[in-house]
Amino acid sequence: MDDVRTIARRPLDLLLALVGALLLAVILLIVRVTSDGTDTARPEELRALVSPSLLALTAGIANLTVIVLVCAIAVERLIHREFRQIGRSLAAAGLGVALAAGVNATVIALAGPTGLPDVLSASGPQGVLNHPLHGYLAAVIGYARAVRPAHLPRIRLAMWIGIAVTSASVLLSGFTTSLGLLLTFLLGWTCASIARYAVGLASPAPASERLIRELRSFGLEPLDLVSEGTDTEGNQRFAADTTDRRLDVVLLRADIATGVWTRLFARLALRDPAAPPVLLSLSRRIEHAALLDYATQAAGAASPRLLAIGELGPGTAVLVREHRRARPLDDLDAAELTDARLADIWAELSLLHRHRIAHRNLSGRTIGVRTDGRIVFAGMSTGSVAAGAFTASLDIAALMTALALRVGARRAVDSAVRRLGTAAVAATLPFLQTAGLPRALRQRLRSSSQSLGEIRAEITRIAPDAPAGQARIERMRPRTVVSVVVATVVGFVLAYQLAGVDLTTIRDAELGWAAAALAMALMCMVAAAMALIGFVPIRLPLWRTVLVQFAASFVRIAAPAGLGSLALNTRYVAKAGASTGLAISAVGVSQMVGLVLHVPLLLVCAYLTGTSYPADFSPSATLIVVAALLSVLVAAVLLLPGLRRAVLNRARPYFQGVLPQLLDLLQKPGRLTMGVGGTLLLTVGFILCLYFSVAAFGGAPGIAAVAVVFLAGNAIGSAAPSPGGLGAVEAALLGGLTAVAGVPAAVALPAVLLFRLLTFWLPVLPGWGAFHHLQRKKAI
Repeated sequence: MDDVRTIARRPLDLLLALVGALLLAVILLIVRVTSDGTDTARPEELRALVSPSLLALTAGIANLTVIVLVCAIAVERLIHREFRQIGRSLAAAGLGVALAAGVNATVIALAGPTGLPDVLSASGPQGVLNHPLHGYLAAVIGYARAVRPAHLPRIRLAMWIGIAVTSASVLLSGFTTSLGLLLTFLLGWTCASIARYAVGLASPAPASERLIRELRSFGLEPLDLVSEGTDTEGNQRFAADTTDRRLDVVLLRADIATGVWTRLFARLALRDPAAPPVLLSLSRRIEHAALLDYATQAAGAASPRLLAIGELGPGTAVLVREHRRARPLDDLDAAELTDARLADIWAELSLLHRHRIAHRNLSGRTIGVRTDGRIVFAGMSTGSVAAGAFTASLDIAALMTALALRVGARRAVDSAVRRLGTAAVAATLPFLQTAGLPRALRQRLRSSSQSLGEIRAEITRIAPDAPAGQARIERMRPRTVVSVVVATVVGFVLAYQLAGVDLTTIRDAELGWAAAALAMALMCMVAAAMALIGFVPIRLPLWRTVLVQFAASFVRIAAPAGLGSLALNTRYVAKAGASTGLAISAVGVSQMVGLVLHVPLLLVCAYLTGTSYPADFSPSATLIVVAALLSVLVAAVLLLPGLRRAVLNRARPYFQGVLPQLLDLLQKPGRLTMGVGGTLLLTVGFILCLYFSVAAFGGAPGIAAVAVVFLAGNAIGSAAPSPGGLGAVEAALLGGLTAVAGVPAAVALPAVLLFRLLTFWLPVLPGWGAFHHLQRKKAI
């Protein structure tokens, strides 16, 4: 099958790959032949040039920079939906590691008991991933060359500088040789050429021969085929001109399921009369679209006529319709929206409803006016036949909303009353709610949130006896769906981790370590108070601020993680004499600084996890996994509007009005030092508390691994909708301790329970007393 996008493979890339592989083989062969097999002393002069600790620090900073830039480029490409480019660069990186390991194993095996020649022999670690060729460097070189961010020259330059610094550190440390480094660069360059040729470049073709042949089989002779993007469900659209008319061509593919997920979520969230049909298979989607086209034509509506249904191969079909030029409602001038035209729009909808056809997707883009003045509704493939009164009422509510956004609520309601009657419009009042409106209208209403209220007021003015209550459209709210999914996942994780573990082992904690963990938990309260005092511009007493932190521990058992303490701290600062705006901004600054410190700490600790310097200066697997997860999360937030809005709504209370307060704070280094120091001390206190909790049951994990587990678990808990992150934090800490820190489940479980007991449950009772004490003192 000829796709509408062709995959370009340059012969030059194949030639470069072959030349690179040949050079690599020739150089290794020359080294093998010219080596005399003697075991001479390995050069140590390079190691004396620079301190190994300084090299480790330099390489660590360079590696973190490269990893961050790699993730930044990946996210930027994902936002632009350049999935093939991301796949090509990841393939080059993976191929670099694999081929480096293969070449190293082959060279070591061929060297035999005499060992590697001097030109390839180094004093560093002798693993197949780092000697004599460096697997990590081969991977990042392949990635950098395969992705080639030409539009980001500074990022590209910074990435190559980081690679060069790491290469110099490896060479100066004596962990590789000049020839080994040269071969590493050659291998990375070759892997990039292989990936570029194998994965190819996705480029749009001016026309698809297979599609043109399919149109000709129906007696339609296209003169050209022009891409017109995609529709709301991700299907590709084309315009084809013939000798006597223009055709609208829609390409449906089984692997394009954008609309399926939208309808599936709507089916879960909305009641059956309001929920759209879920069309999982390609054949069902085609049949439904054809049924709607035939039904609207039989009803006499001005919808485009379906001319043909074709097949381009397994999993790909094409719908061909006649082109009817129409201008969308959103593009019409105000002068064109006369009362007569509004009446024509309502008449067209009434025609569909008389034949029990519901549109379900009415908006300013799907309502159009043809050149002959006839109203036409586009996007009928999302509609339904044999629709009942419930679905028709949703259509009427959507049309009134779409018209109100253009001509105002009064004219929209009056035009509906003139066509449908007062009783029918009044019966629509319970359906005027965002849950029942199409997605395009819900997005428009975010900038005109008062429109629905104005429509309801107009209907109530015309029909005072209209039903005031809202119809039950939602089966469950999106937040409920997310909470149920999160709770289910957390339950499965906990059930898996708890299997075979004796819960009574928490009583076996060693008292010394448990007391140290308790001391760290108490220190966290002082640290939180120090951070708040440092970021607030007015004087706050230390011990009263500590009591506020205990009171926040009591409040958070009934509020999502972070929000309870945020509200209580804001009220405390306001009661202490600051204005409400100043209190919000000051507490927001403390939250923002905590977030700014959180991500770098997570990356640094992930980098140190599994790394023991001096080594081969490769980042740990934990860092790569953490960086990849953060990249996917950022890309998902930026790509998905719903998730982006949820994150912004969740973060807005934390960061509202922080800029002026942050600028003022930068001018007072004493306060800034105390605030940042308190924030760091708070994080360190929690990490040590978790570390001591593990040690109390005989565990001995690395402190960096424990830090990664806590920082990741804390982030998950902050995002979880449950009070205090309950359930999500426990599952994340338990899984992290076993997977990242290597702690056995029999030790990790009681350690997590002890940690949560000391940091979440134990402060509740004194927090209750502190809360009521502060209320009596009118401090909160």
